Amino acid sequence: MPEKLTLQIFKEKIFDYETGEKWAYKGTAPAIVDFYADWCGPCRMVAPILDNISKKYGQKLTVYKVDTEAEPELSGLFGIQSIPSLLFIPVDGEPRMLAGALPEKEFDKIIADVLKVSP
Repeated sequence: MPEKLTLQIFKEKIFDYETGEKWAYKGTAPAIVDFYADWCGPCRMVAPILDNISKKYGQKLTVYKVDTEAEPELSGLFGIQSIPSLLFIPVDGEPRMLAGALPEKEFDKIIADVLKVSP
């Protein structure tokens, strides 16, 4: 199941942006960060897909969720203007942000192409 992400957990597990360093992912497995809100219809459509992805990929991929209303600083850091917004983080390289409710097949394609992970 996806893990809820707070600003503090983000700095501990993903990237501490306050160090002033260039992007350096702290995780050992690729990750997806879902920026969402409880009231958002498309976000509710994506939630079960991310639950399924979390189960399907297991330890090969970590799925996080950020409630944009509870974590405005973290949402602002990434310039979130529409939700759902999804941040795909490879172990090496720059993260990639996509906005909108994606179908599961599109998630699988991005996971394979950007994160280099297969089920």
